[in-house]
Amino acid sequence: MASRKVIELFYDVVSPYSWLGFEVLCRYRNVWNIDLKLRPAFLGGVMKGSGNKPPGLIPNKFLYMGTDLSRLAEYFAVPLSFPNDPDETMFRKGSLAAMRFITAVGERYGADEPSVERVSREIWMRVWCRDEDITLPASLSEATLKAGLPAREVEELLQLAASEKIKDKLKSVTQEALDYGAFGFPLIVCHVDGKREMFFGSDRFELMAHCIGDYPGIITQFVYRHIVTFIRGQSSEHP
Repeated sequence: MASRKVIELFYDVVSPYSWLGFEVLCRYRNVWNIDLKLRPAFLGGVMKGSGNKPPGLIPNKFLYMGTDLSRLAEYFAVPLSFPNDPDETMFRKGSLAAMRFITAVGERYGADEPSVERVSREIWMRVWCRDEDITLPASLSEATLKAGLPAREVEELLQLAASEKIKDKLKSVTQEALDYGAFGFPLIVCHVDGKREMFFGSDRFELMAHCIGDYPGIITQFVYRHIVTFIRGQSSEHP
């Protein structure tokens, strides 16, 4: 019997591309018959550890991001829109408090429980849909309540998020992403039949689906065989 396919998604809510990757993987996990492991991590730590620069700091990339995200949001039916002041949202405020909080939710309820998914989605909705704060305790509390978690546990989660245990956990998961070779998010790591494949970004799903085997994507196996035959034929004609 083939082993279960496991996909790890390393993400940060400051990354709009991570939100797109998150929603697609959540939608298709049953289609692809995968175990989806959500791995909240800190993008700032990955950028520093890998020596990379956020696209928002490179003018041409930043200009392209606006158009690119609008197209992708429409294509994937994700209600994503740019905040009024992206620089303040992404760089001056950042997401450290939010990612520690999501890590605390995973610690409290279990990383594989739906709570992590629901809270992550609500925080993304705040920052990348409604242009609302995600740094203040009141903001995180509101997102948690909208995600359906009990009001009596919100204060406990806020206290847990401020603990050294959670700070160390977030650092550890961030380092795991770096050890995989991360230089940005989303980072998708597929484990299939003892083999590991790493994908960066929210535009690699066709290739990822091909690698995990259950969904052939745009190029079906029938078409694939004909393409290979054609290429080999061309090669033999032109040594």
